[in-house]
Formats: sequence, structure tokens, C-alpha cells
Amino acid sequence: MTNSHTMREIQFREALREAMSEEMRRDERVFLMGEEVAEYNGAYKVSQGMLDEFGPQRVIDTPIAELGFAGIGAGAAMNGLRPIIEFMTFNFSLVAIDQNINGSAKIMSMSGGQYSNPIVFRGPTGNAGMLSSQHSQNFENWYANTSGLKVVVPSNPYDAKGLLKSAIRDDDPVIFMESELMYGDKGQVPEEEYLIPIGKADIKREGNDVTIVSFGKFMKVALQAAEELAKNGVSAEVIDLRSVRPIDYDTVINSVKKTNRCVVVEEAWPLAAISSELAYTIQRRAFDYLDAPVIRVNSLDLPLPYAPTLIEVILPNVKRTLEAVDAVMYKK
Repeated sequence: MTNSHTMREIQFREALREAMSEEMRRDERVFLMGEEVAEYNGAYKVSQGMLDEFGPQRVIDTPIAELGFAGIGAGAAMNGLRPIIEFMTFNFSLVAIDQNINGSAKIMSMSGGQYSNPIVFRGPTGNAGMLSSQHSQNFENWYANTSGLKVVVPSNPYDAKGLLKSAIRDDDPVIFMESELMYGDKGQVPEEEYLIPIGKADIKREGNDVTIVSFGKFMKVALQAAEELAKNGVSAEVIDLRSVRPIDYDTVINSVKKTNRCVVVEEAWPLAAISSELAYTIQRRAFDYLDAPVIRVNSLDLPLPYAPTLIEVILPNVKRTLEAVDAVMYKK
């Protein structure tokens, strides 16, 4: 990070907008396409003002047809452009998943290296409050299971800007997953240009007694849990994966070798989740260092309902995270 005197506090949505605008000024091949990105200034105001600056040929409103405009993006990327395709939510990306997985992810290998697909698919993931089952799902692990894709899930404005700029410059297709609940979050972001490499986790808080791993908006839960633990003399190391393909296993393993205990907090359903992969890799690479089994804190294995009281029960939270830490420390 640059010196503090160059920092200013901006919203998560503004950090994303700066990343896209800076890359569009830098490279005329970059364009933004999606529902309501232009005339309406973006469904979440991420692209506010970009139509005025770049015009309708580079900030393009689409019909409600994800399969169509994702395919246009994939084809444009094959022909030398660098599209940013915005999904209003990644729940809607299921309509376009053939273009993402059978198209963009496979083009490089199926063409024998003749075509790359430098494209970013971005938009919000997971729950956003009372939006019920069809608008509250997490598909990070689905996309991370696909060879040929990179999957980025930032947790704060600083990371979001640096990672999105790297994603736009990347020659591989990148799934860039945000959160509706984070667009208004504020954080310190440098005025100067900077990039964050995809595939490098960040230790947000150092500690010695237990490792807590998370990513995206549930980093808030992990960090809040660490604050509560500190009040009781427990030192938690908190790791933000930042990307879930590739995963920075080394940072996690090195932390577990120090703390000897690990809890993974993830919004997705428990079966075949990112947390499952982490738990397996930790036991494979750091088994002799573990003083307790790895415990995962996931959403309950249910479609997310509308009622806020039920949402609170189903999603990971600080209380469940603290209970998991107690378990790996044999306090229960």
C-alpha cells in the first residue's frame, strides 16, 4: 500500500468504478456491457457517469438476456477486445453459464492456444438481505471448479480496485464476484495507480492461537469474531483468500503451522464448498501440525428464505464462528 498521505476514503462501488474507468482510459479495447449499466448508471450505481465519459459504444445497455450478452462478450474477447460483462447478480449468470464454462473457460485449450479470452464477468454474489432463494445463492465454488477460469471475491474497496484492474488486464477469463451488501462500504484507497496480483491471500490480522480463513463479505464476520476472541485473550490470525481460483494455499498452510488450529467461514452451502477444499488441503499438507480437526462454518444446507429471522439462523455469523473456535481449542 502507498503512503498514508495519498489515501482517501471511498465506497466499494466507487473503487470498482475507478478500476473500470482507469482501464478504459488506458486501453481502448476495454468496454462494459450489461443490464442498466449505461442510461441508469448501473443497477447499484457502480458505473455511474461512465456512459457520459466513454459513450454508448463502450458502455452498452443490454436486454434481459444474459446468455446473449455473455456470448457477445466471449466472442468479442476472441477477436481482440477486453470486455467487462456485468451480471445484475450471479444468480442470473446461470442463464449464461454455458457461455462462461463451455465457452470462455475452454476457448484457449480447445483452440490449441490460437485464441485467448480476456474477459471479466462481474457482479454481486450471495445474499443481499430479504431477496429469497433465487437471488441469494453462492456459486464461487461452482466457477472455481472450472479449469480455465480465475475467480476473485474481494472483501473491501482497496482490494476490489487493485484486483479488478488486474482482472481486466488478465489474458484469462475472470469471474469477479462482489456483494450488494458491500457496495456502500467505505475504505482507504490510494490516489495513485496500483495492482493486486490474483492468487495472493492477505493476512488481515496476525495471531498465534487459531487461524480463521474467509473471503468476500464474510470477512466481516471473521474479523468481528477475532475482535471478540481478543477480549478473552485468544489471538486469532485472520486470512482473506481474495481469490478462490487460484487459492493461495501456502499462506493458509504457513499460518496453520503457526497456530495449529483452523476455522473456515464461508457463505456457501457445505457440500463441495471452498471450505471443503481448504480443510482437505490443510490435513494433507499440515496434518502433523494440527492440534484439532479443521471446522467449517457454512450456511445451513437450505435454500435461503425470505424471512429475516430465518436468514439469521441459516447464514454464518459471529456466534457460530466463536463456537467453532471454542471447539478447535477444546473449550467445549
